[in-house]
Amino acid sequence: MAENSLFAILLRKPWWVSMAIATAVAALARMLLPERFVVPGMLGCLPFVVIAGMAAWRQRGLPSAAQSEQWLQRLRTMNPREFSAAVEAAYRHQGFEVQPIKSPGAELALRKYGQTTLLGLRRWKAASTGVEPLRDLQAAMKQHEADAGIFLAGGELGDKARGFAKAADITLVGAAELVRLLHAVGGPPKA
Repeated sequence: MAENSLFAILLRKPWWVSMAIATAVAALARMLLPERFVVPGMLGCLPFVVIAGMAAWRQRGLPSAAQSEQWLQRLRTMNPREFSAAVEAAYRHQGFEVQPIKSPGAELALRKYGQTTLLGLRRWKAASTGVEPLRDLQAAMKQHEADAGIFLAGGELGDKARGFAKAADITLVGAAELVRLLHAVGGPPKA
């Protein structure tokens, strides 16, 4: 699915956005169409109802915006050891075997189903991340013969960095995705 398609965008929005669009489409069909076309016109809202249902299902149990901000505040105050432990626990909860590694570009090796993924998390607090840490992760991936890489990026990433990550098979995990990841294990440790 295209990342910027209407369907993909609405799946990332709260469920009620799609439901509001569905209601608007149905109301417009009722008001503007001749009587014999009202029902078929109103059926045009069904895709938005389906998207609302899918978005609601995906978003069930996720933290609210206020909770997410609290978690991010706590994460920003954590030292590297605490942060690494929280990330390790989250990936273990997902069924990964997690091992610390000593490499300039990666801190953790994740293994599952015979696949190895290296995780770069050292610079996640940086306000802006360029291509250099991604190159380091790519070099570590080659050195350790990893199948993929994940880079935790809490700050901004430029277009060059995003393009490099895509070409190098590196998944970028931003702040929102990190909160979802940690939500599965109860969030970051308390201060």
